[in-house]
Amino acid sequence: MAWDTEQTQRQLLDAGAVLFARHGFAGTTMDAVGRESGVNKERVYSYFGSKSGFFTAVLDDQLANLLEDLPIEGVGAAAVGTYALALFDRLQSQPGLARLLAWESLELTEPVAVDCRSLSCANLAAGLTVALPGVTQDAAEQLLLSVVTLVVGWWTLSRVADTILTVDTTPAARRAALRADAEALATARS
Repeated sequence: MAWDTEQTQRQLLDAGAVLFARHGFAGTTMDAVGRESGVNKERVYSYFGSKSGFFTAVLDDQLANLLEDLPIEGVGAAAVGTYALALFDRLQSQPGLARLLAWESLELTEPVAVDCRSLSCANLAAGLTVALPGVTQDAAEQLLLSVVTLVVGWWTLSRVADTILTVDTTPAARRAALRADAEALATARS
């Protein structure tokens, strides 16, 4: 039977995504990747060169399209609130993504998939300038960073939420508050 290189790489990348999201770079061993993927750990080295190369490949695979297909639609602050909810929903359905973003910042000196991610962000900032007439490109970029930070923070700083919030700490409650917060930020920028 012929070796299916693409399938093997996919198994490794998927296992790496689970383990790196859970444990970060330092806490993930290649033995664990081998067990999780069902593939000999030596394949990591033959396909990706090193643990560091594998970590970068996993982040690139998982984060390159994080903000794709989540356009800014509509006008006014409500468009920003709707965008924040769409991003929140994406991260709720794929919670490892937010953790991988956090690990990327904690363990790498530069972001991965810069070209495609920067293009996505530039398109989103341009969408914000359309949704919020009078907002400059610079202000739109700052607003986008603030909204992404608000959304990702819920998924990566849950212990902070536990110490601050004295009422409902469910994702549904945070989702409702997030819309209001994103709309308030948009209103302040307009």
